[in-house]
Amino acid sequence: MNFWEKITGSDMTRELKAFESRAKKLPADYQAAWEKIKAHLWPHSDFTGRNLMPILDGVLGLLEESAADGQRAEEVLGDDIEGFCLALAGIDGAKSYRDKWREQLNNNIAKKLGKQEG
Repeated sequence: MNFWEKITGSDMTRELKAFESRAKKLPADYQAAWEKIKAHLWPHSDFTGRNLMPILDGVLGLLEESAADGQRAEEVLGDDIEGFCLALAGIDGAKSYRDKWREQLNNNIAKKLGKQEG
């Protein structure tokens, strides 16, 4: 990946398009699960989303292998797709970008208030 691709994100765009073309080949229940997985994983991305690329690739590979084995998506992922995604993103209760920003904002406000009082 060169500097320009990293700045513009064109490498990620290509990767995401490749993921979507792979997902379109899956059965309907897997496609629905893929959409839910993406929706639950994106809040746990870093600013660029690059940290999710290997995770998305691995999940899509799991879905492809399971579909080829003839399993249903529910058998593979269970009933709790959100919990599955939290486990993928890290530990249960992984922080989303909103949580990280909220914590940073609260810390900054606490520092400012501490400086005003002293």
